[in-house]
Amino acid sequence: MNGTPLDLQLLEKMKPELTAFCYRMLGSIDDADDAVQEIYIRVWQSWSSFRQESSHKTWIYRIASNLCLDKLRQAKRRVLPVDLSDPAGSIIEPRETLPDSSWIWLAPDFGENPEDALIRKDTLQLCFIALLQTLPPRQRAVLILKDVFDWSSKQIAETLGMSPAAVNSALQRARETMDRTRLRSDELSKMEDEPDRDLLSRYVEAFEQFDVDRLVALFHEEGCMSMPPFPMWVRGKEDLSKFFSLTRWHCEGSRFLPVKINGGYPALAQYMPHKEGSGLVPWGIHVLETKDHRILHVQNFINTKLFSRLGLPERIDR
Repeated sequence: MNGTPLDLQLLEKMKPELTAFCYRMLGSIDDADDAVQEIYIRVWQSWSSFRQESSHKTWIYRIASNLCLDKLRQAKRRVLPVDLSDPAGSIIEPRETLPDSSWIWLAPDFGENPEDALIRKDTLQLCFIALLQTLPPRQRAVLILKDVFDWSSKQIAETLGMSPAAVNSALQRARETMDRTRLRSDELSKMEDEPDRDLLSRYVEAFEQFDVDRLVALFHEEGCMSMPPFPMWVRGKEDLSKFFSLTRWHCEGSRFLPVKINGGYPALAQYMPHKEGSGLVPWGIHVLETKDHRILHVQNFINTKLFSRLGLPERIDR
């Protein structure tokens, strides 16, 4: 890089917001992390060609936006299981999985900076990430830069190589699509700033004791559980009871650790008994969405790679 250590400090300072931007664009924290590393490389390689016709920030976001648009050109839309299919008609142990690239994955808490208005909790909710994925990539970038990052149309136009009029047109279409789109995940999502702490504690206690009746009693009558990468998901107390009873052999003896995800939302990291030895190993991250002191939806993200990204241990004692 042709410059001073300040150049590197600028990139480091921007890393949380760049990661949050790429996560909203791509729907996967792994893809977002890879994109930010590639942005660093491209900025490093191109620094000497920077002509200062725009701010450093606009120039870096131009690189970030183009990179994300390139990645999305051949990518299929990421979804949540409840938006992909109807609930399971018969309750069997899930076997079929879809590739990681099919799913929206949760993200870590990007850190709290009271002066940083770019990382807003409401625009990191999983249902909002799912809605963003319904937009064409360029409209998605325009909406994020305008409605999340609060950029001017002129700045967005400079970043994306569009006219301000084209930016405003894309923004209008994007907002119309977001208002019109009806995703089941959006209907199910009641993620408040903080979930009911007592309900969270009772869920942990019932699950760790694997008391199926107590566990199911915590759900709404039409409460759900989904488990990416399994497309199958379960709805209704009767089917939840069947499902928990069927998977008892796998989950009994599990323990939870608390963790923060997607802008600081409390979640639970499930560790299950290891087949060999006495310890417990990562299994899934449970995100509870609640309404009226009952569970409306548990999203159990079964992806052990998420544990290290969330700063969680690789193993815990029983």
